[in-house]
Amino acid sequence: MAAQPNSQPVEIPLQDSKLYEEGMVGGLIGAATIAVWFFLLDLYQGRPLYTPSVIGTALFRGGVDAASAQGLPISFEIVLTFTWVHGLAFAAIGVVAAWLIRVAERDPNYGFGIILLSIFFEFGFIGVSMLFVEGLVHALTIPAILIGNLLAVAAMAGYFWRRHPNFRFHP
Repeated sequence: MAAQPNSQPVEIPLQDSKLYEEGMVGGLIGAATIAVWFFLLDLYQGRPLYTPSVIGTALFRGGVDAASAQGLPISFEIVLTFTWVHGLAFAAIGVVAAWLIRVAERDPNYGFGIILLSIFFEFGFIGVSMLFVEGLVHALTIPAILIGNLLAVAAMAGYFWRRHPNFRFHP
């Protein structure tokens, strides 16, 4: 399909491009935090890259139960593909978070709602995971998943807090 001769490139307003940039950076910080957490946990347990390999296998190749996950060989292709998808998902989450922060800066009453939404998604993620990939959750353990997600939220919150030092919210 050829471009039309009079078509102009789409320009994103500067404030919107900053929002996307900030959100993607914040999201990638969260993704990197979880990746480092599970890498250190896997390294401590003597099986580096186990977590992204197991999650990637469950995501791209079908179900994985707790018993089969223990003997699963590490696949660098799966690890890289999962890491890419994980980064993209967190970049999208970061953009949504940046947008919500922008809304809450205009009206501090929304700030508390953002915190409640974060808590809802944290435990909703665990609940949905238990329903659809229960074996995977047992293989990775719920405390490890909760700690990883909380570390990611803290890292992202720290980044956004530095970018918005005057951000306030009302309960």
